[in-house]
Amino acid sequence: MPLLPARADLEQLRRQAKDLLRTAERGDPAAVARIRSVSEQLALSSAQLSVAREYGFPHWAKLKLEVQRRAILDSGDAARLVDLLAAHPELAVQRMSGWCDHLHGASPLGYVAMMRFDTTRDTWRDVPGTAALARALLDAGAPVEGDPLDAETPLMTAASYGDAEVARVLVEAGADLDATASPTAGGVPGGTALRHAVVFGMTDVVDVLLAAGAQDLVQAAAAGDVTGALSSETCEEDRVAALRTAAAHGRLNVIDQLIAASTPVDGVDRDGSTALHEAAFSGRADSVTRLLHHGADPTRRDTRFGSTPLEWCQHQRAEIGPGKGHDEVEDVLRPITPGAT
Repeated sequence: MPLLPARADLEQLRRQAKDLLRTAERGDPAAVARIRSVSEQLALSSAQLSVAREYGFPHWAKLKLEVQRRAILDSGDAARLVDLLAAHPELAVQRMSGWCDHLHGASPLGYVAMMRFDTTRDTWRDVPGTAALARALLDAGAPVEGDPLDAETPLMTAASYGDAEVARVLVEAGADLDATASPTAGGVPGGTALRHAVVFGMTDVVDVLLAAGAQDLVQAAAAGDVTGALSSETCEEDRVAALRTAAAHGRLNVIDQLIAASTPVDGVDRDGSTALHEAAFSGRADSVTRLLHHGADPTRRDTRFGSTPLEWCQHQRAEIGPGKGHDEVEDVLRPITPGAT
């Protein structure tokens, strides 16, 4: 099945249908078969129906509406969008399908949230008017939490793509600040909108979310206070990430809280390294000592480099020089690391 180009236009599609009809009228078997698959008549309406079906749409009018919807969104014309949604309110909810740059489709609100990245050129851009587009979609019935089929909410998407204005509109509309992405999401699996903004360096969105009261366990661990951010429902992956962060920042009380909340002291991240590796790398002898007190294993090797926490410490000291706490870490770890050099 062919896919619509990102900048599809109706005139081009009309020409495709006219060319198909002319070719069929000249007796071309393939063209005749394409039209006959949808109608017995060799007519323009039949050729248009054939083109629409080939792009995955039930009829020409539906294809026309989809192309029109995307063109309006891409233009940032909120007034035209309001008029379109007044005539076709279902377009505020129906997924945008058939596009070459969104193979799995996108909810209209999710699409607006990611417009800052130009998929046709793989470049970032300023897109004025996205807030007004988002507001028009919400007013027309678009769910603020997006399509349940999506791995993340529109707020998470806006956070990932750095659209602070769309994020603000979504927050004002009641978006759930504590919602988390699917474990299989491609951006930040299991992460909140704030985590997405932090991970992708979207500071403007971070500011919007913090002002709205968003809390993130990892960020809270770095700040030294996880009160309100840690609960019995917090997944182990987040608790392990927070433990690493607390260790890197010397937040000893947070280390204690997380361990008390059944966070595994030797829990690993995707690279197979532990909080003790992180503390050693960061030159935090106080964190190293506290983690060892809680039973951390100084002999454990990470799965990426096959190195012990002591070796992480030594590597970082060689990179940045002495005086950053690594000598003190080595004094703690060397005696309890077999085969240390």
